[in-house]
Amino acid sequence: MRVLIGLLWLLHWLPLPVLGRFGEAIGSLLFLLLGKRRHIALTNLRLCMPELSEEARRAIAREHFRSYSRSIFERSILWWAPEARVRKLIQVEPAVPQAAMEAGPTILLCPHFVCLDVAGVAARVIPVCSMYVPQKNAAFDRLLRHGRERYGPVRLVTRKEGIKPILRALRDGLPYFMLPDMDFGEKDAAFVPFFGVPAATLTALGRLAGSTGAKVIPVVASFLPNYQGWRVRFYPAWENYPGDDMIEATRRMNAFIEERVREAPAEYFWTHKRFKTRPPGEPSLYD
Repeated sequence: MRVLIGLLWLLHWLPLPVLGRFGEAIGSLLFLLLGKRRHIALTNLRLCMPELSEEARRAIAREHFRSYSRSIFERSILWWAPEARVRKLIQVEPAVPQAAMEAGPTILLCPHFVCLDVAGVAARVIPVCSMYVPQKNAAFDRLLRHGRERYGPVRLVTRKEGIKPILRALRDGLPYFMLPDMDFGEKDAAFVPFFGVPAATLTALGRLAGSTGAKVIPVVASFLPNYQGWRVRFYPAWENYPGDDMIEATRRMNAFIEERVREAPAEYFWTHKRFKTRPPGEPSLYD
């Protein structure tokens, strides 16, 4: 792992177009080698985009591997490049909603697109709170924490700590950077359609917004064309959210993510088993 970290450190000196192309080349190779992950991605795409041909879905999956690999290598810039260089590569649209973030409890909804770490950097105009998964490898864990902490104060919370530290952070005026669109099992989740397929989806966004009065501001990061950097788009705060129906609030979240996925399908995290948890009696979709 130390050798790999050293290699990433060396790569951050490369111009972004060279680094991006290098990452994509590695991704093309991984698409051929990682059969299990390729199967997961193609299964997800068959479920979510049945209107496409198998050839079109395979092209998206291949491009996803390229994009995901590229994003990993480009993280070296986020971790080690001078902050001035990093900020120059990030194009924010329309602007970071700093006044809104400072005006009251705020949840920054960030779906799992490959450039999500860039969204985290763009949002760091004030201290934030974020969920953090400790890594088994100590050196890699230190690296990830360094990447999260180098842009200013951040309060990292693990899933084991539960909801109380997040509530405390929101009360303290720290926006909560939230990524709720993965399958974490049936606990605190409901089967809500994602691209028309029942998916175990955390209802935490609606419940957290309802209990704290927090506004929900979505943020999505994507690649700029021609290896020019990254685009981070902040969307208007959702009105009348969550309402009284937490299932409908969760459905609204999934519908929003679906719209963003269709805008950049190769950049969504297709190699995750989004439909791993099934309603009682339904067979696995990944066998």
